[in-house]
Amino acid sequence: MTAPQHPIPTDLMVRQIAPEPDRWILVVAAGLLSFVAMLDMNVVNLALTDIATGLHVPAGIAQWAALGYQLPLVALLLPAGRWLDRVGTRPALLLAVTGFAACSALAALAPWAWWLIAARLTQGAFAAVLFVLMPVLAATSVRPELRGRAMSVPATLGPLGAVTGPVVGGLLLDHFGWRAVFLVKLPVCLAAALIVRRHAPRKGRLRPPGRDSLGDAALIGAAVAAVLLGLTLAPRAPQWLLLALPAAPLVLLWLRRPGGRPLARLLRTGGTAATDASVLCLAAGFAACHYLLAQQLRGPRGESATATALTMLAFPLGMVLAGRFGGRLADRWGARPTALTGAAVTALGLALLVPLDAGWDGPQIAWRLALAGAGMGLNGGPTQALAMSAAPPGRLATAGSAVQLSRSLGFALGPALATATAAAATARTGLALAALLAATAVALLARRPPVTT
Repeated sequence: MTAPQHPIPTDLMVRQIAPEPDRWILVVAAGLLSFVAMLDMNVVNLALTDIATGLHVPAGIAQWAALGYQLPLVALLLPAGRWLDRVGTRPALLLAVTGFAACSALAALAPWAWWLIAARLTQGAFAAVLFVLMPVLAATSVRPELRGRAMSVPATLGPLGAVTGPVVGGLLLDHFGWRAVFLVKLPVCLAAALIVRRHAPRKGRLRPPGRDSLGDAALIGAAVAAVLLGLTLAPRAPQWLLLALPAAPLVLLWLRRPGGRPLARLLRTGGTAATDASVLCLAAGFAACHYLLAQQLRGPRGESATATALTMLAFPLGMVLAGRFGGRLADRWGARPTALTGAAVTALGLALLVPLDAGWDGPQIAWRLALAGAGMGLNGGPTQALAMSAAPPGRLATAGSAVQLSRSLGFALGPALATATAAAATARTGLALAALLAATAVALLARRPPVTT
């Protein structure tokens, strides 16, 4: 005789079989964080002249308000991904958003340049965690069949931050000063933190990063810092470039460690080295041009922050508009021809800026910037697809992170290269270097990919 079967209450049965609900509010939070991250990267470069004046330091020191943010971002991007695989998304997000906002407030309060640089270095570390978590938050908050739609939210709001950053920064600089540039991000950070705190699942907990992650970050950070310091100090005396020499052995040592071995194997067997190098060159060329033009417009030409911002706005506008068609063209023509075309258009736009003349007005500069930005928009998505499609099975995440690392490293190195070149020669020489870097990206993408077996 069997025991009587007790019916399961209907509400309990529903709870047992019902799928996890889609949390679109968390997708919105990922979009807000993407917006504020891109806003930060664009708005601070515009404020460097005002920071140098306000804190009574040379332009080379003020430049570290931007470089100090990029340095830990580059150094921690891959180690942060390894650490985040072992901790909960919710506590990591709350820590990163809170730390990012606190560092923004500390930067706004900075009485000295070294205070500001320290705040930006710490903020860059929190930003590395945010950059890794943003796509994870968007992808895991909805069902798999809706992930494409969810990923489009941060992919759209990120460029929107790039577009609005120069305009918002110009208005803030003209009416409230450079400190407001750091404070404007606080409301967005607060909104994202409240959303995550209320709606994110309470899973996982924070753990300290492992020794391997800390060692990888130290090696990458030391290599990048050596190069940036050498380039920044070289205008005072060329022998400072010797500081960059330890970078190569540090990178080689990292590639032999557990954190670097997957990337080393991918570059060796996946045929993605040329693609990653093209991403680095194109990003460095763009960053060098952007930095030099902002300094020229605000400095020798004496343009207001708002007028400079409206001129510089042409680049992200061209990038956003063309980026909408990059994926479609890649599906029709192929990823490599589309990426190659985009790099060539960017190189052409930057080359047309080399003869920069004092008689050029804003629109004459803007259409050249828009052309370069359109090329970047065409290149970005297809290049990412090119690198990931060439990766061996099981290495997609490594290939994607390698592209992101190359792009971030290019953004960090570009302004330092421009500063060293312009100080040694002229601003036109720095713009010529930016165009040459973009042309190098074209050459790298034009190479026939190796045949893999």
